[in-house]
Amino acid sequence: MKKASLLVLVLATAMISSGCASIFSKSTYPISISSNPISSVSVTDSNGMEIFKGSTPATVTLKAGNGFFKRAVYQIKFSKAGYDEKIVPVNFKVDGWYWGNILLGGVIGMLIVDPATGAMYKLEENFINETLTQTVAKNSKDGLKVYGLEEIPATWKAHLVLLK
Repeated sequence: MKKASLLVLVLATAMISSGCASIFSKSTYPISISSNPISSVSVTDSNGMEIFKGSTPATVTLKAGNGFFKRAVYQIKFSKAGYDEKIVPVNFKVDGWYWGNILLGGVIGMLIVDPATGAMYKLEENFINETLTQTVAKNSKDGLKVYGLEEIPATWKAHLVLLK
């Protein structure tokens, strides 16, 4: 009987001293990143600080929170020569276990522990797969040049068409 009472006391203390999402969920998440074709990849946080640089495929662990009651925000940039650069946001949403604080974690879990640890948020998608598009237009060093009628070379004049 004493052991059962002690077990109940330990479990109750654990629940009261932590949040529900902190118990049943986590505050960091791995995200798998791939692309077609294989490309360079860079992950930056909301401050523009690069937290990962490498190539696809890659797996990066991201923090769910970015301060008290503030979800983390990240961007993944894909780049490869001859292809358009692509930037994809990484989103976090409120974890369903956070609402379990109403029953298990109490006010401390709901207002202090889960918001402080970031455990109140979870990754929306744990796999990002992007297809890059080949660049169609090329930049020219010369740019666009406009000729006056008197500047057109004689060899081009034979190909001119009068528009009415």
